[in-house]
This record gives sequence, C-alpha cells and structure tokens, in this order.
Amino acid sequence: MVQQHLTIENGWLNEVEQQPSSHFSVRPDNTAISLLVIHNISLPPGKFGGGYITDFFLGKLTVDADPYFTTIASLRVSAHCLIERDGTIVQYVSFNDMAWHAGVSNYQGKERCNDFSIGIELEGTDDIPYTEQQYAQLSLLTKSLLNSYPSINHNIAGHCDIAPVRKTDPGKSFDWARYKTLIK
Repeated sequence: MVQQHLTIENGWLNEVEQQPSSHFSVRPDNTAISLLVIHNISLPPGKFGGGYITDFFLGKLTVDADPYFTTIASLRVSAHCLIERDGTIVQYVSFNDMAWHAGVSNYQGKERCNDFSIGIELEGTDDIPYTEQQYAQLSLLTKSLLNSYPSINHNIAGHCDIAPVRKTDPGKSFDWARYKTLIK
C-alpha cells in the first residue's frame, strides 16, 4: 500500500502502522539528526513475509519458528521503520529517539551513528531487487524526513558505508541512482 503523503508529528508518522519497540534509547543531549541510513533485512534470511521482522524488533521472536532464529533471538535490535515488499511502512521507534540499527559505525569521521541517524530497513536482501512499492515509499518517507529533520541535508548512506567491514546492505540490488532521482 503506497501512501501519497506522510506527515511526522512528535517523531511518529501519522499514516502508518506503529509497533512501538522497547529497543531504543533517548538521543544524547544536543544531538541533531543528521544522517539517514538505509538497511535491508529478511527473516529468515532470503525469505519475505511472516511478521518475523516485527517480532525481532519487538523482542518477541519465537525460536521455534525457524532454526536460524535461535542465533538472533537474544539480540536487542530495532530500526525506526521497515518498508515491506508491498510498500507497507511499519514504524518501531520515534525518529526523535535512537533506534539500535547501526552498531559499531562511522560516518565521515563521526562514530556511533545511532546517536545522530535514522535507520530505515527495506525487507530484502543484497541480491534480490527491491520492489517498485518500496522505492516509492522510501522516496516519500525520505522527503518527509528531509522536511522534518533538515540537518540530514541529503546525508544518506547504506549500512555498508558506515560499517564497511561488517555490513553489505542494502547491497548491490539497491539502485542508488534511481532512489536519488526519486527524492529530487
């Protein structure tokens, strides 16, 4: 479901599903939100649907659902939003708070990217193309974020850019040129 308009009020999108996660922190004082980080996730790896990503970000992943889940169930991870394959946006953490998406990271010499970034997950993998709906929703969401958090000022990176030794997402399947054209 692709929206035509997204508004942000007190850090929350009004027009999307909200699933508040306890996996967040208050941002450090006087920290401007100045980076948008694009990620991908699929649970189990390479499979889509099933609600497992939401369960994971809420700390409710059932290990019996898939053997892989035993390796990640104890992790405390979140993102601000997820964009599913059909374009549905789910928000887990207020943009004004710090989601736990970046891990050990560095952007332009500044460490601890969670402190000053917003993390958006795309349901996908490094090597499976993202959907039309995902690009449409990501561009709409990005425009809303740039309007509400102007310090981002087009500082947009992949997880691979802020943690290059550890991460590869959003991967070679993400069309950066297409995305940048859509957000102009």
